[in-house]
Amino acid sequence: MAKSILLFFASLLLGSGVLVAQVRTPDDYLGYELGSRFTSHDQLIAYFKHVAAADKEHIKLISYGTSYEGRELIAVIISSTENMSRLEEIRQQNLRLSKGRFAGKALKGQPAIMWMSYNVHGNEASTSETAAKTLYALTGGRTNEIERWLSNTVVIIDPCLNPDGRTRYLNYFNEVSGAAPNLSPLAREHNEPWPGGRSNHYYFDLNRDWAWQTQQETRHRLKLYRQWMPQVMVDFHEQNYNEPYYFAPAAEPIHVDVTPWQREFQTIAGKNNAKYFDEYGWQYFTKERFDLLYPSYGDTYALYNGGVGMTYEQGGIDAGLAVITLQGDTLTLKDRIAHHYTTGLATLETVSRHADKLVQEFKSYFEKALIAPPGIYKTYVVRGVNGGRLQKLAELLDRNGISYAYGQNTALRGLNYETGKTEQFQPGRNDLFVNLHQPAAMLANVLFEPRTEVRDSNTYDITAWSLPYVYGLPAYAVKESVKGLYPSPDTATQKTVGPPAVRPYAWVVDWNSLTHARLLIDLQAAGIKVRVAEEPFTIAGKQVAVGALLVYRAENEKNIPGLVAKIEALQRKHTIVLQAIASGYAEKGKDLGSSAYPVLRAPKIALLAGSGSTAQNVGEIWHFLERELRCHITTVNIESLDLIDIRNFNVLIVPDGLYDAGISEHLQDWIKAGGKLILIDRAADAVADWKPFQIRIREAGKENSLPGAIFKLQMDAAHPLSAGIEKCYFALKTDDKVYEPLEKGKNVGSFHSGSYVSGIASKAACQKLNSGMLFGVEKIGSGTVIYLGNNILFRSFWESGKQIFANAVFLVN
Repeated sequence: MAKSILLFFASLLLGSGVLVAQVRTPDDYLGYELGSRFTSHDQLIAYFKHVAAADKEHIKLISYGTSYEGRELIAVIISSTENMSRLEEIRQQNLRLSKGRFAGKALKGQPAIMWMSYNVHGNEASTSETAAKTLYALTGGRTNEIERWLSNTVVIIDPCLNPDGRTRYLNYFNEVSGAAPNLSPLAREHNEPWPGGRSNHYYFDLNRDWAWQTQQETRHRLKLYRQWMPQVMVDFHEQNYNEPYYFAPAAEPIHVDVTPWQREFQTIAGKNNAKYFDEYGWQYFTKERFDLLYPSYGDTYALYNGGVGMTYEQGGIDAGLAVITLQGDTLTLKDRIAHHYTTGLATLETVSRHADKLVQEFKSYFEKALIAPPGIYKTYVVRGVNGGRLQKLAELLDRNGISYAYGQNTALRGLNYETGKTEQFQPGRNDLFVNLHQPAAMLANVLFEPRTEVRDSNTYDITAWSLPYVYGLPAYAVKESVKGLYPSPDTATQKTVGPPAVRPYAWVVDWNSLTHARLLIDLQAAGIKVRVAEEPFTIAGKQVAVGALLVYRAENEKNIPGLVAKIEALQRKHTIVLQAIASGYAEKGKDLGSSAYPVLRAPKIALLAGSGSTAQNVGEIWHFLERELRCHITTVNIESLDLIDIRNFNVLIVPDGLYDAGISEHLQDWIKAGGKLILIDRAADAVADWKPFQIRIREAGKENSLPGAIFKLQMDAAHPLSAGIEKCYFALKTDDKVYEPLEKGKNVGSFHSGSYVSGIASKAACQKLNSGMLFGVEKIGSGTVIYLGNNILFRSFWESGKQIFANAVFLVN
């Protein structure tokens, strides 16, 4: 079938022979027929570099970063000789278009830019093979027809977005496959073990990370993407091998901000793809399953950035080199390559035929953004009550090209995100203003709108992600256009409280950001004893909240030479002032000699991983602790838990997963002796109704529709688990599970009447989540069990959840 499609394109598209003869075919270069075996990432990169070196007239190779495991990330840019000779001029002019300020009335000679994206999921392995075949077709195998297409089109090929996941899949497949493909779906080669090859090194789904950019590969790629801002982006995927091929147009729901032209071009491209598939009787479907709502996919990210994004799905996950489908057909790797190759070239043909229209619509898209941005709100104001999380939000906006400013003096009226009511408010100097009269208006509106308008509840992903809820920051949506007055926040240095003290009684720092967690890690690594305020107090006029860190001078300096110098060095490293306190006498609350300020243990953390656990949640925890907090952890196989000496650790984290009920006696003994057990999401279910744990699931077994919506939790501000969160927390719920309140423990996060905030949720789910506990803490002997009843590290973009998780690991004794 692969050979037949090549002949089909050669005859249909006019084959006048090879135009760039020195470029070797993939088969010739690799030494095997493409599709007869899998191509490793290093072989793939080597072939792309060969082509780039052999055809410098038509191709430019860019090495744009590395994966977490050090594998090279590349992209190639391909076009006609004339376009390549002025490539930087084309890029710069396209960027001017994307700013909405292109001075010229005509766009003569400006080609359309098409981005082709492969292998974002590592085990969707036919896609990178297709990239190699497509590369040759556009270079060494270029026909006159393709030459004409490239005269008004610049093509960017990213052949492998996830080399670590691809390598994990290929290594497993090659280890278990035999001399010839085993066609039985029961064979090991068609059934990957945990964690599978879909995700990257930290088990993240990179196709849900485009907007959030939590992962190294994504951040590298988006820097390049935003340098080019393509008019069309095609993301090549695979789905279950029993499925026919999917291509655009997409299914509902489609976000209301998607333009008529963006919808229309999806249909135009889909019809051209269908023409070629009809010729061979290949099965396909459109307008089903894959919607255009969640903003962090490859296709939606392109749409919300002025282009036309499309997902193409070939059946093939775990198909190996060949497999028997449910229909009794044999699906081969060569078939899968042929199908993707066909839609790739067919879409290039479509882009070329509509290049002028694509560029003109791209230009109009950004011009309209400046004059008439989408949505009913024109300004989003985020209060500057938490400098750490506000800074993280600003960094996210920077990575996505969204403009903002700070501060205003005029009283405004806007929708209060927390109450859902329109209120008057007085902006502060450090409040962040996002005015939608800017080129990135659509993306900004999609990320900030309090409630996403959804026409169809049959969604493929979550339905709520508004950034003020994600970051746990008070905010207002304002219908008028208001701009901030200052380019940056006021970062005046904090002053020490009380008289200057060379030898203070103690140093204190509030706890409300991840920077404080990193500071604590460094303090403890230096051997410095750190205490936590489990109750609020006031000394010398300074009000200190629950969760604040305390370093007592006298108990530390006898064991820590140069204590003051070390504290000053850590202040400089983290740009945090530890405020000196001259006395331990409290004006309000308890004096500093009280047991209300216990010493924090330096955590020795074990994280369970392996069969039964959810790989994504394992990765979220691993990545957060290791990469964001720079904290040492030990990952332990679930199968080994009963075999190791758990006393080497004082914190055990059990991620979301499906586990056998109960818990071993030796682990119970460890808890009673002082261990801290953190149970996340369904891990808490495993000990429900199991002594000595109090946790009970409310209405166990009953589930109502909840594809991903936001609910408000009331937090117990007096408990360290809620430190830095204030009085409420916005939880993303992907199920309606809730727990009965603990009778003898602490119910730190609980639902109350009217907890629903945003997203699609059935009435039954909302009713169920009007009461009950989600976050709780109980003491068992000398130890602690912390129940975190949903995934608070969801895809690592739910920033306020990171605060609660850090509290659980570091503050709760």
